[in-house]
Amino acid sequence: MDGIVTDVAVGVKRGSDELLSGSVLNSPNSNMSSMVVTANGNDNKKFKSEDKMDGAPSRVLHIRKLPGEVTETEVIALGLPFGKVTNILMLKGKNQAFLELATEEAAITMVNYYTAVTPHLRNQPIYIQYSNHKELKTDNTLNQRAQAVLQAVTAVQATNAPISGTTVSESAVTPAQSPVLRIIIDNMYYPVTLDVLHQIFSKFGAVLKIITFTKNNQFQALLQYGDPVNAQQAKLALDGQNIYNACCTLRIDFSKLVNLNVKYNNDKSRDYTRPDLPSGDGQPALDPAIAAAFAKETSLLAVPGALSPLAIPNAAAAAAAAAAGRVGMPGVSAGGNTVLLVSNLNEEMVTPQSLFTLFGVYGDVQSVKILYNKKDSALIQMADGNQSQLAMSHLNGQKMYGKIIRVTLSKHQTVQLPREGLDDQGLTKDFGNSPLHRFKKPGSKNFQNIFPPSATLHLSNIPPSVAEEDLRTLFANTGGTVKAFKFFQDHKMALLQMSTVEEAIQALIDLHNYNLGENHHLRVSFSKSTI
Repeated sequence: MDGIVTDVAVGVKRGSDELLSGSVLNSPNSNMSSMVVTANGNDNKKFKSEDKMDGAPSRVLHIRKLPGEVTETEVIALGLPFGKVTNILMLKGKNQAFLELATEEAAITMVNYYTAVTPHLRNQPIYIQYSNHKELKTDNTLNQRAQAVLQAVTAVQATNAPISGTTVSESAVTPAQSPVLRIIIDNMYYPVTLDVLHQIFSKFGAVLKIITFTKNNQFQALLQYGDPVNAQQAKLALDGQNIYNACCTLRIDFSKLVNLNVKYNNDKSRDYTRPDLPSGDGQPALDPAIAAAFAKETSLLAVPGALSPLAIPNAAAAAAAAAAGRVGMPGVSAGGNTVLLVSNLNEEMVTPQSLFTLFGVYGDVQSVKILYNKKDSALIQMADGNQSQLAMSHLNGQKMYGKIIRVTLSKHQTVQLPREGLDDQGLTKDFGNSPLHRFKKPGSKNFQNIFPPSATLHLSNIPPSVAEEDLRTLFANTGGTVKAFKFFQDHKMALLQMSTVEEAIQALIDLHNYNLGENHHLRVSFSKSTI
């Protein structure tokens, strides 16, 4: 399980009462290790454990806030990368489920991973915590569909043999025929590299070979595992998921090929079992017959942007570090286009300073120019191409001052500043020497804390004299509603949740670097946590 974080503190608290579909204790004694849950069909009873086990791990996990149409297969897929799933109980009416893993260790690994990376099903965040129950016993007659799906998955995991004697719905799995997956990426608004694919698919087993190409104007890949079971698990977990926020959707099928013949190791193809292969200097990676399917995909060499749950936990930090030019990602130049074109701005409200503050969350803004003849558009120059890519992937489609902004790469290479003495009505500003750049210090923690805009803000540099009420009032004055607040132990940092992402963006623009007195300027960034 490379890439799965096992040392992250478990930031989940056990639900005080877990809603079970009419659950009873087989042996309601104080020996918690013998606790067993059964579903008996009485849907109105709420189960409360006599002995609470706050914080204690269990191989039974309680999953909440599931989307209404979610299938058993999708829930099981959450657990597959971490080990064998041994039981499932779906509570559709309550949008909840219980998932039992074979070992407590696998459950701990799963909770730690999803503490670091919020899991999503059908683009909706879900919540996973340890259950109070040590074992799940389900009545097969009541839970038939879930059991059938589980049996299908277990059969594929164990033997990869055809499944007989189970009634499996069409959403359940079928046995893997091939260790090779064919991957098509829909809605490819942002680049996807061979390395990003390797990072995502390696979670399910050893990836031996990848070939990428463009066919019918679609970016596609062939990816070979060492074992067909790994291909089965990856398809089950990843088909239909987005690599980045709301785009780059994976469509996965089994290939008719059972072995890939890779000739070159470069940014289009790689054989991880043969590091000795030549790079081929841009030669096609396939035989001439298939080479026609390739097109020059120079746009595919960019850093991952708004990394979603598909990426490994440290990928966001790696992308951020690369964005600051400290780390060379394979096939990525720190050059690239540094200038962004931002359009559909609220021209009554927008200023160079507000754009500097918002875009400065994702890189060091060098200069901003609001266009004189088109004041709803602006050019923003970042420190390097990776930062502009990062800012574009996080901010395109976000709401600023009530308008959904569009962020694209500009054809301009630099932002022209006005000549000395020329009045440009404050539309252009040079931020090259700003003390507010977040990424100029090598090794700064800011590299690891780049997250998409969210309703929850991370506040730091708070002086001891400032109380919760002061901060709540300050943020309410930006025009939004403060929903929740939590100080960290040292009171120098806090989480503050606004009611919408737009309100949080507004608050960050207004209050980042706000002078709280005692020589403390408030630092505001987006948080991946919720309160």
